[in-house]
Amino acid sequence: MAFGDLLEQVGSTGRFQVLHVTLLCMPILMMASHNLLQNFVASVPPHHCSVHRNLSLSRLSPEQVLLLTVPQDIKNSRPERCLRYAAPQWQLLSENGTYSPKVESDSSDDTDDLLDAELQGCKDGWEYSMTEMSSTIISEWDLVCDLRSLKQMGQTIYMGGVLVGAVIFGGLSDRFGRRFLLLISNLLMAVGGTCAAFSTSFSVFCLFRFITGMALSGLGLNSFSLIVEWIPTRVRTVVGTGTGYCYTMGQLILAVVAYFIRDWRWLTLAVSVPFYITFLYSWWFLESARWLVLNRKSEQAVKNLKTVARINGRREEGDRINLEMLQDSMKKEMSCSQGSYSVVDLLRTPTMRNITICLSAVWFSTSFAYYGLSMDLQKFGVDIYLIQVIFGAVDIPAKVVVTVSMSIFGRRPSQCAALILSGVTILINILVPYEKQTVRTTLAVLGKGCLAASFNCCYLYSGELYPTVVRQNGMGWVSMMARVGAMVAPMVLLLGEAVPWLPGFIYGVAPILSGVVAIYLPETLGAPLPDTIQDVDERKVETQSQEQ
Repeated sequence: MAFGDLLEQVGSTGRFQVLHVTLLCMPILMMASHNLLQNFVASVPPHHCSVHRNLSLSRLSPEQVLLLTVPQDIKNSRPERCLRYAAPQWQLLSENGTYSPKVESDSSDDTDDLLDAELQGCKDGWEYSMTEMSSTIISEWDLVCDLRSLKQMGQTIYMGGVLVGAVIFGGLSDRFGRRFLLLISNLLMAVGGTCAAFSTSFSVFCLFRFITGMALSGLGLNSFSLIVEWIPTRVRTVVGTGTGYCYTMGQLILAVVAYFIRDWRWLTLAVSVPFYITFLYSWWFLESARWLVLNRKSEQAVKNLKTVARINGRREEGDRINLEMLQDSMKKEMSCSQGSYSVVDLLRTPTMRNITICLSAVWFSTSFAYYGLSMDLQKFGVDIYLIQVIFGAVDIPAKVVVTVSMSIFGRRPSQCAALILSGVTILINILVPYEKQTVRTTLAVLGKGCLAASFNCCYLYSGELYPTVVRQNGMGWVSMMARVGAMVAPMVLLLGEAVPWLPGFIYGVAPILSGVVAIYLPETLGAPLPDTIQDVDERKVETQSQEQ
């Protein structure tokens, strides 16, 4: 565990770390914009069938034309979205040219004719009322009626890309380095987002959204690793929480940007262009010295450490570091890191198996309940921009509380408490009558805040549990489990058609069970960052001896 001493020698919290962490957090601000972009670019505007093309109704007002051609939906008193009259119902017009349905007793024949009127699908397309957005992919490609399921497919494909990216980038960055994969991820985010903005069809849009999802996983995983591996143990909690706040602020930024940019193409472009900038300055980043040493690139590790010392104003201390000193101080870590590592190594020893299984349950249930609960929050009854602000704002106090808790009580108690509290809140919400919307909404917001706190905790906790040699593989695996949870969550809602309370019950029980499982994870508060699998095993032995 000698690397921490070397980092202190060259400056562990100096100008380099401040600049390094700040620049790495910039793209994280925009990650939420892509995760939640579907809320705006795929919002479904009010719509109804277009008028028959072979009819000339220019003399009539739009309201009259709508009355003649589109039947009313009796349940919500609005035009049918997917049906129209096969022929205009002229009898609905009064003699003076105004319109009113004839439902008087002396017009029973007309009413019978109206009820028997032949209906047909929207053969001439749809007309949209663009109140929240000037254009969306829904209005662009008519993803309504028979094609309405494609909206959800688009988000599923995006989450599939995030899932695939977690697997691919997690393993590649352990082999080729964090900096190289971070560069590729930034470039893919920029290019994929730009191409999605100029897509000519829905299938092309989905393709580039899939690529963007993959890049987002690589960006998050490698940014987090570069942050953690260049800072000391004592500030990991604060820095990890600050990184989480960047994502929270990104949710608020998206609401503001979407409010002023109502066209889906320009909005998609606006949240993608900043990644060109992050790609350009990412060339400045230094590769993790930990990774370089453990991958037999000690010469470059020495250069990087001297560069850090120079930026932090400790040139003399940096000049004392040489190849022999570095190799001698990390001899044990280098000998234990021989060979290549893969996902299989996450299960190599009993300690690693315990960590991987427990973290898999934590990440899956957190993401599963988070996305399941977010779907219920659509019942706020306010416009989508205000909802986005509420979703983002609730994370702020939640992350403050969990940050203090992690620093005082430790990672494990905080993780368990966040999960169990969120589950209990969701289960209580099942018992609240549907009419009490204020109480139900308040409980939903509290549950969402607890799950946001759980996310904040498990990101930091996982990075501290996995050793350097397999950290990216480990983070990639647990991130994949989170994406699986996000993809499964919408399917559970289908159970509500048969048993209304069942989805809420499942969403509540899952985090409670994983909160109990998290008790078996080792505590990492104040512990040095492990570099090898042997370090993880030795830490468990030390913990057991201290408990005895």
